[in-house]
Amino acid sequence: MALSKEIVGSSLIERSSLVPSSKLRWQSSPVLVPLKQGRSADLWKRKKVGAVRAAVSEDLVKAVSPTPPEKGPAAAEAQAASKLKVRAVVTLRQKNKEDLQETIIKHLDAFTDRIGMNVVLQLVSTEVDPKTKAPKKSNEAALRDWSKKLNVKAERVHYSAEFTVDSNFGVPGAITVSNKHQKEFFLESMTIEGFANGPVHFPCNSWVQSRRDHRGKRIFFFNKPYLPSETPAGLRALREEELRNLRGDGKGVRKLSDRIYDYDVYNDLGNPDRGIDFVRPTLGGSKIPYPRRCRTGRVPTDTDINAESRVEKPLPLYVPRDEQFEESKMDTFSTGRLKAVLHNLLPSLKASLSANNKDFNGFADIDSLYKEGLLLKVGLQDELLKKLPLPRVVQESSQGLLKYAIPKILSKDKFAWLRDDEFARQAVAGINPVNLERLTVFPPQSKLDPEIYGPLDSALKEEHILGYLNGMSVQQAIDENKLFIVDHHDAYLPFLDKINALDGRKAYGTRTIYFLTPQGTLKPIAIELALPPGGPSSRTRRVVTPPVDATANWIWQLAKAHVSSNDAGVHQLVNHWLRTHACMEPFILAAHRHMSAMHPIYKLLDPHMRYTLEINALARQNLINADGVIEACFTPGRYCMEISAAAYKNFWRFDQESLPADLIRRGMAVLDPTQPYGLRLVLEDYPYAADGLMIWFAIDKWVRTYVNYYYPDASVVSNDRELQTWYTESVNVGHADLRHADWWPRLASPEDLASILTKIIWLSSAQHAALNFGQYPYGGFVPNRPPLMRRLIPEEGDPEYTNFVADPQKYFLSALPSLLQATKFMAVVDTLSTHSPDEEYLGERQQPSIWSGDPEIIEAFYEFSAEIGQIEKEIERRNSDPKLKNRCGAGVLPYELLAPSSEPGVTCRGVPNSISI
Repeated sequence: MALSKEIVGSSLIERSSLVPSSKLRWQSSPVLVPLKQGRSADLWKRKKVGAVRAAVSEDLVKAVSPTPPEKGPAAAEAQAASKLKVRAVVTLRQKNKEDLQETIIKHLDAFTDRIGMNVVLQLVSTEVDPKTKAPKKSNEAALRDWSKKLNVKAERVHYSAEFTVDSNFGVPGAITVSNKHQKEFFLESMTIEGFANGPVHFPCNSWVQSRRDHRGKRIFFFNKPYLPSETPAGLRALREEELRNLRGDGKGVRKLSDRIYDYDVYNDLGNPDRGIDFVRPTLGGSKIPYPRRCRTGRVPTDTDINAESRVEKPLPLYVPRDEQFEESKMDTFSTGRLKAVLHNLLPSLKASLSANNKDFNGFADIDSLYKEGLLLKVGLQDELLKKLPLPRVVQESSQGLLKYAIPKILSKDKFAWLRDDEFARQAVAGINPVNLERLTVFPPQSKLDPEIYGPLDSALKEEHILGYLNGMSVQQAIDENKLFIVDHHDAYLPFLDKINALDGRKAYGTRTIYFLTPQGTLKPIAIELALPPGGPSSRTRRVVTPPVDATANWIWQLAKAHVSSNDAGVHQLVNHWLRTHACMEPFILAAHRHMSAMHPIYKLLDPHMRYTLEINALARQNLINADGVIEACFTPGRYCMEISAAAYKNFWRFDQESLPADLIRRGMAVLDPTQPYGLRLVLEDYPYAADGLMIWFAIDKWVRTYVNYYYPDASVVSNDRELQTWYTESVNVGHADLRHADWWPRLASPEDLASILTKIIWLSSAQHAALNFGQYPYGGFVPNRPPLMRRLIPEEGDPEYTNFVADPQKYFLSALPSLLQATKFMAVVDTLSTHSPDEEYLGERQQPSIWSGDPEIIEAFYEFSAEIGQIEKEIERRNSDPKLKNRCGAGVLPYELLAPSSEPGVTCRGVPNSISI
């Protein structure tokens, strides 16, 4: 990904196809003017120049006018009225696979194209005709040779069209496209050649529907960014029209071909028509606050008018057409979904063969999932495969599909998960490194209402931890920043009565205390296990400390498993789903509804919004829905999303979602102007924070450069109606239930805007990557991080205590997820941890040299890309530094979750631009 010094050091503008080698630059009016040499102090100040008509090349003039031009007024008028030809090069991206129906329609379109049912384009100038006061337009022109290129097998196919324009046409700022075929097509880009100022680029990246689905013409704008107030006269009406089309009218059921962005509450997770067990509360509204999701407009269920009817897999759920996965991404996801089907069905078959194999009988059974697969142990592989409706290719490769890859946690040390130091290391370098806090008060205190939840005093006492503090007093350890905590008590306690009443679900509200050793690593020194007051246990508060004998060792392992289960739930439901997926969706919806594709901030955010609406819709359909994967595989069961909603109401704050603010809030960093980023980490060897700060400030620098180029002062920010409407609607509609909170940042200055945008890009890229792509590498071995626990820890006198003492391993395994639950979870997190081949990583973007028409911005982006490459090299260096024991050492996994680049597959690294899985 990183650019070489040679590339960065030379002029990127000269090599760009955006401008000729004479270094021309687009200005706020549709003309080209010379760009100053060097990087002067006023490089980022935009010049204001008068409108100048775009010229046409002399070669084209000569081609159309065979006689030399005459002088005089009559000649000037004739020259102004002369007709000139320009050419469009249009790039379409083809599907790799087509079904029979698509192939038939493709041939039919090729036939009808010959008789005038064409794809028709028309150029629209940035200027208006002074006589008609309407935008200047070219003639309509059809794409050439559609039928001749019917059988071209390339991924990209290039077509051309010729237009006739007046010599005073100006610059083409928009192109309208009318698809008179029956089949949609993916329009990647268009380039207009023939104007004297060089080619004009139109990055499109959009599906163009047939006119029978959408009667209107599609509108595409050239790559020059414009603030609303600077929009050329010829494009103003089209800019407004396109945004109106994207907003829709908020009515009706959405078709899969629609491109309409609107809001709704989460009233589609349950399915009351299936019975009372499938009823789920609506998330969003005064009763249960939650962010808004993309509206689909489906009719209500028969039994509850307030619940939206469901579309069950494999039928697709609506998202705007351009948000749907492209082919390679869908292939990756479908393969993963197929694996999930196999792993769900086959364990069920195995469990039905014997009443004794619903639990893992020993750790060897877990190992067999990676070594032998599931069916080989059953002994009925051929017979079962013949009964399954699988494609032949799947049957031929079934052995590979039925075996799980060895999770990375087992790759260096098979028994690492048993060690206390590894348990602690994962709090700073694992899949959920964002819950660790510096302990400032002992014993820790709950923030829950004691009138509702009863006495909430912690059971932790000084005598529990004093012996593990290397001779320090508790207060001294606090003062010297030696004590840390992962506190899931308040997240779980309000739901424990309901969770523990579920069949096969048992949980505590946990607190784990860690001590910072002289070696710079953490060690767990106490675990508090809390049940609601008046619960079934005689002791609702229990403290477990590191073991001194065999029985205590197994109790300690069970306590750590409950902590990990709590952590897995908070990670998935709060930090991963809520704080990245769900809370970003309103900002994405509002961006499409209110910022034109020409808006510079839309262009900045565009790669960071890719696929997010689609993956969130798939989550509503398969993962977070009633009886979905999350409910089936995580301890809270049907109360999973209510826990997520409680965190949104009581915890989530957009102003605290920046990495520096989050670290300071948790006490993990303090302000220190002597440090490189103005922050000093309290825990120096904190891989997530150390690597994350490099990426955060690289994003921050890039965003501030970008914002300051287009917004020189606060008045430009305040007067940008598209920008202000975007942010206002994101807050007041997308996050309507929290709109009155006093912590929402203002949007009144370039500083405000840069801060808001940096948060959004950080959350969509690096924060999501840190929380997502280690799910299978760490969680694929269920004992390391069980998502679900089925038994509480027995105490002396309990009926189960005798069984526990007689066979502690069997009891431990029976407390973990069952075979079916484990394999289902493993299949899903395997899919969620997978990079697709078309992934776009931080520092990359589609059509890098032409996505913007401002060469200074293109150059600044390449500098950002080069900085991301240098960060990757620094992460590699840190992972080989023996002084950093949380990422380097015998059996220790390197911390690569924030290493920016990755190959496809499950790699435990890579920072995509967007929340795309």
